[in-house]
Amino acid sequence: MVIPVDDTTPQHKGKHVWGKGCHHDACRSTHGHVVFVWGHKWVVLAINVKFPFASRPWALPVLCALYRPRELNEKDGRRHKTPIHLAMQLVAMLIHWFPQRKFVLVGDGGYGSHELADFCHRHHRHVTLVSRFWATANLYDPPPPRRSGKSGRPRQKGRKRPSPDAVVKKAKRKRFTVSWYGGKTRRVELISGEGHWFKAGNGLVPVRWVFVHDVQGTHRDEYFYCTDPAVPAHQIVSWFTGRWSIEVTFQEVRAHLGFATPRNRTAKSVLRTAPCLLGLFSVISLIFARQAEGKDKKPASTPWYRKAEVSFADALASVRRICWAEVLKQSPKHQGVTKLPGPLRRLLLDQLSRAT
Repeated sequence: MVIPVDDTTPQHKGKHVWGKGCHHDACRSTHGHVVFVWGHKWVVLAINVKFPFASRPWALPVLCALYRPRELNEKDGRRHKTPIHLAMQLVAMLIHWFPQRKFVLVGDGGYGSHELADFCHRHHRHVTLVSRFWATANLYDPPPPRRSGKSGRPRQKGRKRPSPDAVVKKAKRKRFTVSWYGGKTRRVELISGEGHWFKAGNGLVPVRWVFVHDVQGTHRDEYFYCTDPAVPAHQIVSWFTGRWSIEVTFQEVRAHLGFATPRNRTAKSVLRTAPCLLGLFSVISLIFARQAEGKDKKPASTPWYRKAEVSFADALASVRRICWAEVLKQSPKHQGVTKLPGPLRRLLLDQLSRAT
């Protein structure tokens, strides 16, 4: 089960807004220009679900936590937690609820830390981490067995291995077809290797790293890694590209559910509204999937806008139509609507369901 993790920061200004801070806005930033905004930073854990009516998996949020800046936590006497600590807390909760499941945690570069990798390695029976890697990472062999009768501090690491970029310069690339962004497939060239990632104070973490070169040239070269060295290189790339679904989820909740527009100021309202809206995305998606079972769902198109497949806007309109039909059927105030001709009543429900 693939579970992408990422953070999103809806902008929210105001002197008396509880929990807000100045955070990096990944949506507005580029590689050469960094943008910061005032608002709430939410760390979100989702589950990738493959629906029959969509070519790519949909990321359904299941858990989230608010990241608070260090100065606010110190002011309130709270223990400060970084986004990495919050992500570990959410994953631990999911493992506690479903100990029989095996999860693949997929995070962007911000969640590719050695600390999170060590956490996933310690819980390798339940979770495997896939994230971006560094071309100059420190890789070593495992420490040699300690000789009997030898005194002193035991060795923490073995012989140093070449860094990934040094291996890539000499190794021969192999071509694979992998799952790509948007539910498509793409031909790429891969180079992979193994080693134990070392960080002083945190020890060694066994990893398999992968260098990815896009043959078509539309994406830059990347390095990824996985905390399970037994996973094939092409599978690591396919898992990571599935992470993009959570970015689409963030865009959909902003555009259709008003995720970035609440006027909350107090602690209770701030902590309640955003999780409810994220959960609403999952509920709407599951209701639509249940309704679409055994049916050939087609996207709603207009003469000026043609869609290739069903989107969240279609799912939202379908669920609204179900709600409106129940309201018009059961409410005595709307008995006149039931007397309308069938085609006119259906047209009315269709237009009501798509009204924003």
